[in-house]
Amino acid sequence: MDIRAAKETDRSVVRTVTVLSVDPIANDTAALTQIFSRSPWALSPNAKWTLASTDNTASALTTLRAGQISVLLCGCDHKPDTWKEMLEELRQISQPPMLIVTSRTADERLWAEALNLGAYDVLATPYDQSEVTRVLSLAWLHWKERHDLPSRASVAGSVS
Repeated sequence: MDIRAAKETDRSVVRTVTVLSVDPIANDTAALTQIFSRSPWALSPNAKWTLASTDNTASALTTLRAGQISVLLCGCDHKPDTWKEMLEELRQISQPPMLIVTSRTADERLWAEALNLGAYDVLATPYDQSEVTRVLSLAWLHWKERHDLPSRASVAGSVS
């Protein structure tokens, strides 16, 4: 298979992208549900986006260990250190999701701390639809590149 054929095959494959939200604030979860139901996801047109949500870390960890979650949203307004606990737990998972911290008080301090500790990004709440779809799409594309790299290398290596 040549590289062009591999790219065409990759574009025609519809992938399910599951985002897990850990947030006890019902309004934030409801807003995300609305965004997921009506967003075009322009940066990833061949992906089917689904949202899973929970209000506690124990349930989130069970979900993370059971299936392939590529993006994890973690609210920090109710329990400020939850995202740090989740970040530590993600180090135990072979293909960890990209962690995005969410907060009503998303400021430069939180953003700098989150990125320095290993989070992918920070999203402000209340959510803005275009910002959510942009950040989640970029996080998923980053996760996908990270985990698809071996298969791409083997395709590139087979070109003569």
